[in-house]
Amino acid sequence: MTSAGGLPEGGLRLMRRLVRPYFTRRWDVRIRGAGHVPTSGPVILASNHIGWLDGPLLFATSPRPTHALVKEEEFQGRTKHLMKFVGQIKVSRTRNDTGALRRATESLAAGQAVLIYPEATRGAGDFTQFKGGVAYLALVSGAPVVPVAIIGTRQSGEPADARPEKGARLDVVYGKPIQLPMRVWPRDRGMMADAGDQIHDHLRAHVSRSTAALRRELPGPLPTGSSDG
Repeated sequence: MTSAGGLPEGGLRLMRRLVRPYFTRRWDVRIRGAGHVPTSGPVILASNHIGWLDGPLLFATSPRPTHALVKEEEFQGRTKHLMKFVGQIKVSRTRNDTGALRRATESLAAGQAVLIYPEATRGAGDFTQFKGGVAYLALVSGAPVVPVAIIGTRQSGEPADARPEKGARLDVVYGKPIQLPMRVWPRDRGMMADAGDQIHDHLRAHVSRSTAALRRELPGPLPTGSSDG
């Protein structure tokens, strides 16, 4: 099944049905604010990124099937065919990947949900780091941006590839969306910078509110020698 002009969703929906029970049995998954995600139409989920499990966790438990921008390394080796089967979007982290942004834009135009990690790599998860791709997608599509805070997939001092222990509490908190007026063209640097600042502030505030409300802390930066390779 494919939305008109969008990315295939048959494999995505099938795999979500198969893997979701595994996640909810193995970990104490607690989801809050799912009602902030529109049930139809284009939406951008903008999540912090602290650990290896973030992507699989959102893949399995998000309110809607999502087409995530996934690092191109995952489209090699054993996971290559799986990533294509479930309709994920290959993106380079070392260059301005216009092809990935185009595919994400087409997915949004077809009324699908796109997942992006504005920090671009696993780390502290507080959105101190921020890449502007989410601002571009928000302006060109007019889609609402729903902030997502993930807490618990990595503990303080653990490396980027750490796996949560069985039964660990994993919190996923969706926040109120921010929506900017669609601006297909022209878009100058000032406009992009302003949009980026608005979204960046919104994401940071959401993570701060989420950790305070849950009385939980983010894991902090990756330890020396650990990287999201």
